[in-house]
Amino acid sequence: MHGLLPDHSRAALLILDMISDFQFPDGPKVRHAASRIAPRIAALKKRAKKAGVACIYINDNPGRWRSDRRALIEHCVQPGAPGADIVERLRPEESDYFILKPRHSAFYATPLEVLLTHLGTRRLILTGVSSHQCVLFTANDAHVRNLQMIVPSDCVAGPTTHDTRFALHYFHSVLGARVTPSSTLRPTALNRTREIR
Repeated sequence: MHGLLPDHSRAALLILDMISDFQFPDGPKVRHAASRIAPRIAALKKRAKKAGVACIYINDNPGRWRSDRRALIEHCVQPGAPGADIVERLRPEESDYFILKPRHSAFYATPLEVLLTHLGTRRLILTGVSSHQCVLFTANDAHVRNLQMIVPSDCVAGPTTHDTRFALHYFHSVLGARVTPSSTLRPTALNRTREIR
């Protein structure tokens, strides 16, 4: 875990399920939602990295299970692949972390908690799809671990507007997350340790 990757980051940007071929039920709707938020996530990631915030991609693994980041990315950017444009826009860099998950939550049966402990991370910035499923399950698990959360409202989405609105309300009212447009998150504030509620 040492070397190119940051060894300390009080905050971490999580990008959930944006590296995908979108070949699943509701895939076309989720792909459409992902295409809307991808430019904002890319812009937020650029600002976050300048502030020294670790970036962690967390993804489902389609097809046969293999913990192979490069194979998954190459599969998703094949010519004609439904989400190729999204994946190209958000293609992980060598300095980013990449975790594959077997179920909805980024914490379930993954090394995420160990990684966050290693980094000294106490705040998560949650982005990606789907807002009411994988992002929400991850937020619940972060909440019970007493992690602070920021949810940029224009960087999460679901197959329908109703799904996204439901999730955004839940993040704020139930989990106490700060829900705000990504444009309000200044680089100098992203990695500070302070109360966000």
